[in-house]
Amino acid sequence: MKYIFVTGGVVSSLGKGVATSSLGALLRARGYRVTALKIDPYINIDAGTMRPYEHGEVFVTAGGSETDLDIGNYERFLDTDVPEGSNITTGQVYQTVIRRERAGEYLSQTVQVIPHITDEIKRRIREAAERAEAEICIVEVGGTVGDIESLPFLEAIRQLRFDEGFENTLYLHLTLVPYLGTSNEFKTKPTQHSVATLRSQGISPDIVMVRSKVRLPEEITKKIALFTSVMPGRVFSSYDVPHIYEVPLALEEQGLGRVVEQHFGLEPILPNLSVWQGAVRVLKKPEREVNIAIAGKYTAMPDAYLSLLEALQHAAIANEARVNFQWVNAEELNGDLEEHFSSTHGILVPGGFGIRGIEGKIRAARFARENQVPYLGICLGMQIAVIEYARHVAGLEGANSAEFDPYTAHKVIDLMPEQLEVEGLGGTMRLGDWPMQVGAGTRLGELYGVPQGGTVTERHRHRYEVNPAYVERLKAAGLVVSGVTPGMQGRGAGLVEAIELKDHPFFVGLQSHPEFKSRPMRPSPPFKGFIQAALQRGL
Repeated sequence: MKYIFVTGGVVSSLGKGVATSSLGALLRARGYRVTALKIDPYINIDAGTMRPYEHGEVFVTAGGSETDLDIGNYERFLDTDVPEGSNITTGQVYQTVIRRERAGEYLSQTVQVIPHITDEIKRRIREAAERAEAEICIVEVGGTVGDIESLPFLEAIRQLRFDEGFENTLYLHLTLVPYLGTSNEFKTKPTQHSVATLRSQGISPDIVMVRSKVRLPEEITKKIALFTSVMPGRVFSSYDVPHIYEVPLALEEQGLGRVVEQHFGLEPILPNLSVWQGAVRVLKKPEREVNIAIAGKYTAMPDAYLSLLEALQHAAIANEARVNFQWVNAEELNGDLEEHFSSTHGILVPGGFGIRGIEGKIRAARFARENQVPYLGICLGMQIAVIEYARHVAGLEGANSAEFDPYTAHKVIDLMPEQLEVEGLGGTMRLGDWPMQVGAGTRLGELYGVPQGGTVTERHRHRYEVNPAYVERLKAAGLVVSGVTPGMQGRGAGLVEAIELKDHPFFVGLQSHPEFKSRPMRPSPPFKGFIQAALQRGL
């Protein structure tokens, strides 16, 4: 097993996740089995209960883990499902060590950060790598070098070089080189200090990657190599590009993949980067463009919908098009909606929690239904479409979700029975991969390539479902239930997984989050169909 450890310095949010994913993509393009994992120094057990405005979206793995959004980038760039245990947090590590101490597993030992905490960190890293059956494991250490909460993790990866050997470990440090317009020069001092801080923890980087607005001149990279004791040719410029899918190409052009091969003593291989080259070509010179309105409540924080935006990009690229995002704050959707959607080719209502902006989302769904605008509802967005249809077509006045109005006369959306006794919040929803039985003769069947019906798998993250007591009444009013959870026939129609409308260009809602499984090389079928319908509207 080869290990690459990615650390960051100077400031947070430099893009370690993209750097990790891009390096993984370069190694995957050479044919290696690669996995990646993220270390988050916060004490939370997982990302499930954290604010989207602070940490962005919660990404859900196939096994049902609620993780940092960087895990989604890993899966998209590496085109693989990362195994469980690929998002390690301080909370997980300490919880395990304390539980073992209480069980007497440490006998009479004094339990300390070294060796007990660091040993647990190393155990988790090794287990995740082995579970993925990978040849190369890339480990991203969250936070910034110098943060007190990162120290145990830095010590653990320092020890791993001692354990695994120099030839099997590589340290990559990502820092910032700011450009001062007043003096017209790049400033390397922050990078020098950052590397010095890392070296004070016993780690000397083998590669330095520098974030900057533009590609650094050669004299600057040579200066950084000299003052950070990095070999010449091992300083790489991670400069701003229009789209993140250009990053692997920019790094490969500078020779990053070759340097990693040399460090590990691997055979030189010419990488197949056609997926990334094709994506960048379409993004830069699309044949068509499409405008998609996203009616949500986290519109000031695009990272709250990161996987969804990427899935739309994948679908657009597959259609030789570029997607333009129109952010619509659902709380402001009142009165005449034409002004919000006049140039819109498709409306998407994403997932979410809480009552804020709900009525605006319902108005958006109604506008799409009545005006023949392609509509895609994801998780809550599907529930919104059901509520709107129940109110304005099925004659269920005041219909709502029990989440928003527990006293409504018509709870067309209600808690799953198994959720009624749940008291905690973290990790208690319906999570991970679940099967969906797609109905024959439905649009959904066409999208998934099973026109005669069949079972597909998508990921979930929710507590509420369409109330089975209302399914037949909704179907009688014309709502098509195109997907259900199989094996649930004992409960009437089963749990509703997807709905759609006939005699509409495209009106589809899914209880799942298909965006989590979308990849640049394999776009999600519902998103691809949605973009195709939106492009038709734009003709």
